[in-house]
Amino acid sequence: MARLGIFGGTFDPPHVGHLILAAEACDQLELDRVLWVITPDPPHKLDLHISPLDVRLRMLQAALDDDPRFVISRVDIDRPGPQYAADTVQIIKTQNPGSQLYYLLGGDSLHDLPKWHAPQRLLATVDGVGVMRRPGDRVDMGGLERYLPGIGTRVCFVESPLLEIASRDIRERAADGRHFRYFLPDAVYQIILELGLYR
Repeated sequence: MARLGIFGGTFDPPHVGHLILAAEACDQLELDRVLWVITPDPPHKLDLHISPLDVRLRMLQAALDDDPRFVISRVDIDRPGPQYAADTVQIIKTQNPGSQLYYLLGGDSLHDLPKWHAPQRLLATVDGVGVMRRPGDRVDMGGLERYLPGIGTRVCFVESPLLEIASRDIRERAADGRHFRYFLPDAVYQIILELGLYR
């Protein structure tokens, strides 16, 4: 039985923090593969300027090129928006019968989970929620349990190195002409330079 992680995001751009977190989730949750789900039009970021999907897809392909455990899923690319995580995991479950599914997210996203579209349906569809937490991170599981009964049996914490890297910060650094080279896989950095992204 395959154990699959589902790692969704805008990935604008994908950075080394994403890769390290996914690798830690693979090891600690004993995942066979991580499906990277790139969201074309994130419902919660409609007011932000996001790089075109084809550019983000090219960067993600470059970032994941040499790790066979990491696979890009087209589940959200090949359907009309808005793309909600609850629907995404249901489609992936149908596409991978018999597989165990672990939805991967950060501690900050876990805190916001009750505000997501159909969070109970998402929890009912997956076998676990891999929460990639930073050292010293505090999560109010009691409070979450009040809004989402049973979530405590689904959450698996993934300990990861303290990485203060965010795509937003990389975009701001590029726009300001500051250093951002070592936050990214080299192939992604070269694409940003080639296309003049985030200036």
